[in-house]
Amino acid sequence: MTRVRDLHEQWMKDPEYRAEYEKLGPEFEFIGALIKARAEAGLTQEELAHRMGTTQSVIARLEGGRVRPSTRTLERFAKATGTRLKISFERVERDPVSLGAE
Repeated sequence: MTRVRDLHEQWMKDPEYRAEYEKLGPEFEFIGALIKARAEAGLTQEELAHRMGTTQSVIARLEGGRVRPSTRTLERFAKATGTRLKISFERVERDPVSLGAE
């Protein structure tokens, strides 16, 4: 049986696949941060949902990356997990021509 991890390693040799995968890096980091905050608060998805006044399925969609939450939702998430929401912008070194392309 072929494992996904093995396929991923093989596909990463393809420059097109690698570029698309690397574009998703920040999204994976964000999802990881949500899951970590909930886990460190010792909460299940259902408990977190109750604290936020929503449903477990909404939390699952957040943690699955299937929705793009508003800052208001993120503030409620932070309060419910006993954390502080911090959003920042970091300078990225790029070719000036490509800056307006996205």
